[in-house]
Amino acid sequence: MSVAVTKSSETTNQVVKLHPDVIDTTEEEVQKAVERAREEFNVWSALSFKERARHLAKVRKLLAESADDIVDVIVSDTGKVPTEALVNEVVVTVELMRWYGANGEKALAPTKVNPGILMAHKSGEIRYEPYGVVGIISPWNYPLTLSMGPIVAALFAGNTVVVKPSEVTPHVGIAVGELFKKVANEVGAHHNLVQVITGPGKVGDTLVRSGVDKVAFTGSVKTGQAVMKAAAETLTPVVLELGGKDPMVVLADADIERAARGAVWGAFTNSGQTCMAVERVYVEKEIYQPFLDKVVEITSKLKQGSGDGFDLGAMTWKRQKDIVRAHLDDAISKGAVVAAGGNDLIVGGRESIEPTVLVNVNHSMAIMTEETFGPVLPIMEVANEKEALELANDSIYGLNSSVWGKDPQALERVASGLQAGNVCINDTMVSYALSALPFGGVKYSGIGRTHGVEGLRSMTQTKSIARDRFGLKSEMQWMPLPSWLGKGAKLLLKLRK
Repeated sequence: MSVAVTKSSETTNQVVKLHPDVIDTTEEEVQKAVERAREEFNVWSALSFKERARHLAKVRKLLAESADDIVDVIVSDTGKVPTEALVNEVVVTVELMRWYGANGEKALAPTKVNPGILMAHKSGEIRYEPYGVVGIISPWNYPLTLSMGPIVAALFAGNTVVVKPSEVTPHVGIAVGELFKKVANEVGAHHNLVQVITGPGKVGDTLVRSGVDKVAFTGSVKTGQAVMKAAAETLTPVVLELGGKDPMVVLADADIERAARGAVWGAFTNSGQTCMAVERVYVEKEIYQPFLDKVVEITSKLKQGSGDGFDLGAMTWKRQKDIVRAHLDDAISKGAVVAAGGNDLIVGGRESIEPTVLVNVNHSMAIMTEETFGPVLPIMEVANEKEALELANDSIYGLNSSVWGKDPQALERVASGLQAGNVCINDTMVSYALSALPFGGVKYSGIGRTHGVEGLRSMTQTKSIARDRFGLKSEMQWMPLPSWLGKGAKLLLKLRK
């Protein structure tokens, strides 16, 4: 039986009234959800791609039409400003769904392969088949787009889904489930296509161990490692989108104003609580001071608050704010200087930190090596491109990155040299909004890809089909082995070496 829960505000200790569906889902109920999803899979996977796309187009339309309501839920759960929620969550999700609907059929169609000269009497084909039930564990920082991204990829590919949203932002997860419920009620089918389970981390652990056929997790490295360890017990495949310490390299010939504005947006949107945020900047010495001056000028004009009319909102929860404060205090104790911001404040009842620019930083400081995940922009002067690239790659992470400049050859050198799954040139974070581009990290930033053809195919199992073309009575390598086979093979090697 489920137990209803309440949540205490971490800043005011007031009890927050939760939606009645926000419960600590029991192990038994998780298992039942997976069983229902498996029954639904038998129906959903039998549909053609076009049939699945028509159903999901109804979900997309409902999401777009319900944007105001969805935004209200996101703002309530996260503390971000409404415009951010609308643009970075709702719009991005709608566009991703539209891209999958337009391109998914071709991406998942059987692919013919060239058998080569020696196997010309055969034909080969690659097929992409759904796994079955996909378990998804989504984070709190972008609770709509980072749950809907893997959900819709799984569904377009023919899977069904059980999703566990973050316990920090459960109402957005409930709202996601309601979208699919409403469309199911409208068409009278597919009621168990997407099921939402809620609760603390142990519910996610139960989901991973519940017999799902694939797991998609977005969150911290530590939790991602725990997910992978649990999934390994049953060899359940995983997609992990984990943390980042994303570098920005500013070359001497960069457009200073554009680079500065990009740095400010990349560092402070969603109060810095973005896995692909600009977390550290390396600027060639020739333009370090004018770049810094422009960044400080722009930052000083930002408006932080709750509701419309602000550039950024609150930090979502106190635990993350405390991590950011610890990173700031560590850096300052080691000689870093606050060039802008740096103060704690309350935004919409949540403990937050001002947009902060930090200088005199180095890699002895946690703020330059560990994921900060808050509104802090550390800027470091470097001698040249080589030093910038070395420092940018001096990290266990490799999610997003950017390089800014005018010389095409220099931009290409740095982009090729950055150890990251994503590189933006004269821009930042935009790679995630390009639905056709696969998104994911290297090193400790994750395994696998979301978005694009690669993201869609990651929700499928690859099946290879080899077919005989001519129906001969025997093959030359079949038994009994012909006496000439050995000599023929040696002659072949001479010809093909």
